[in-house]
Amino acid sequence: MNSNTLSAVIEKQINHLCLTDFPCGYGSWRKTKDSTGGAETEETDALLDLLSCPHSPWWQDVSWSPQAPALRKLAVLSPECLHTDFMYSYFTTLRIVDKAVSVIDDGLLKFSKLEELVLSANKISEIPVENLPSTLKILELRANRLSALNSFTSCSPPRLQYLGLSSNSLSSHRDISNLTDRHWPQLVCLDLSDCEFQNQPALLSALSTLPSLKTLVLEGNPFTLAPSYPGFTVDSLPQLSCLDGSWISAEERHRFRGLAKMSDLIVDQASATVNVGRVKGLPDPLSADENAPDFPVVTYSYFITYEFLSDQTPATLDVNSESNFDTEHVTEEGSSDADLQSNKNCLRATLKPDTGVLNSEETCHVAAHVSRHSTSKLTWSECMDFSDTHMFIVSDLGGLKKFLNQGLNLTIEEEKVLSWPAASEDIPAAKPNRNVKEKKGGKGKESPIKSGSNKDKSKDKKKKSVPELVQDAPIRRSLGSVHIPLGSLVKGDHKVDVLCDLGALHAESEDLGKKIKEEKEDKEPKRRGGSDTRQKNTALSKGKGKGKKDHEVDVQADSSVSVQLEPVTVELTVKLEKWQSASEAHQLLLPHQTS
Repeated sequence: MNSNTLSAVIEKQINHLCLTDFPCGYGSWRKTKDSTGGAETEETDALLDLLSCPHSPWWQDVSWSPQAPALRKLAVLSPECLHTDFMYSYFTTLRIVDKAVSVIDDGLLKFSKLEELVLSANKISEIPVENLPSTLKILELRANRLSALNSFTSCSPPRLQYLGLSSNSLSSHRDISNLTDRHWPQLVCLDLSDCEFQNQPALLSALSTLPSLKTLVLEGNPFTLAPSYPGFTVDSLPQLSCLDGSWISAEERHRFRGLAKMSDLIVDQASATVNVGRVKGLPDPLSADENAPDFPVVTYSYFITYEFLSDQTPATLDVNSESNFDTEHVTEEGSSDADLQSNKNCLRATLKPDTGVLNSEETCHVAAHVSRHSTSKLTWSECMDFSDTHMFIVSDLGGLKKFLNQGLNLTIEEEKVLSWPAASEDIPAAKPNRNVKEKKGGKGKESPIKSGSNKDKSKDKKKKSVPELVQDAPIRRSLGSVHIPLGSLVKGDHKVDVLCDLGALHAESEDLGKKIKEEKEDKEPKRRGGSDTRQKNTALSKGKGKGKKDHEVDVQADSSVSVQLEPVTVELTVKLEKWQSASEAHQLLLPHQTS
């Protein structure tokens, strides 16, 4: 017998009960009326205690069936009853979980009174209905390898009231057509959570034919991410009492009344809003540069980047602060402008003519892509409020489900820009010196430049004091990143509001004077020899006592230092848009209906 078959696993579980071994069954340890009491015999109550006491070596975990402990007790009290047919008919519940079962064989038919069969977390890919007992009322097949329901619905158990198909790869139109009253006339509870259904109207149309359906679980399917869920489901299934583990109230039914009549206008696409709020805890980059020279002028700016799934360039909402999509930054991260343009063209091709509304028959051709969004840049402050809000429209609900389960990565980036005086500013300053030397003919002659008015000199000074600056290429670096789990949005939550903790960042202070000196030496020829420098270094090296200690302290202060600061936090909110009433949905869909 194949060890992966269901009957083989059940037989193994029954054998582990040790119904013929101590303290069960017949044996010298059993005290009977005819036997003479001896040292090796045990009272019946003592034998039962050995079975039930958790610290007993004969105690077993028999959670796989509520009848298993009762059967062991019966093996102590009346072992003569334990013949094969009796044991098979004794079990009404079997829970074979995570036992690598791959085949449901005909051996299961021996359990003639079986009513509940739980086969969660196995490797079952097909359900041969002919091997299921007709007495079955509860069948749980969560987290198996089912990809179709064809063989399952040919002759389903007539008394089945509960069917659990969650966490299986079910999504096709044929699977939907097999979930009707023709196959499940007595079905009261159906669990389809965490499957891959995307066509909400088609699925609800099939489920509406089930006359006895009262409890339904749909969370985790891609279509549940759309704004129309759960309102459209509530109004489409009036016989339903419980949805996703929550009772449907009369007030909820009233709010969503009329949504089912709008099925032709409802498009299964999701709308997610991401908001980046305040950032606190970033160290001041200029705190250690008080003695820095005038040039270069160093400016720091900060922004937040994150990736999100979208059919198009995110649409900016009406917010007080400016937020933009940093195309240049996206290109640096590996996404090209051509890719962004192709996605825009793909979106335009799926729009209805003259309406701008996504065609429900063509939305599947919209290629969703992960786009990197960058907030606006802000200068440093103790509390930087980005107030960046973006809405992402996604028609690929299956792709969105995978993206949310993986989570979102958020990064804080710093941009540093060095600004130098323009080279043209040095030319006017050098020419007057040459002209003065050329026109000196004698002691009594005065240079035209020297005879200039004080007013002209003051103007020249003003021009020199505010030179034109030329900026170097921006220097960007990532200060830290954090991963935000978003799986709760797939499980039914509508909003994730989190304070991201990136930990304590370290402020690095650099000796800008040293760097600037090196850059000047590269740009300008040295006018002095190296003897003075060597003499200065020699004098410093010969210093003793307090002066030497002070020099050592200065050297340490000029080098890079790390300062421990408070943790950096970022406020982030991710929200799935949901219709709260039929009137709200009507207002949103009315422009589309008119067009």
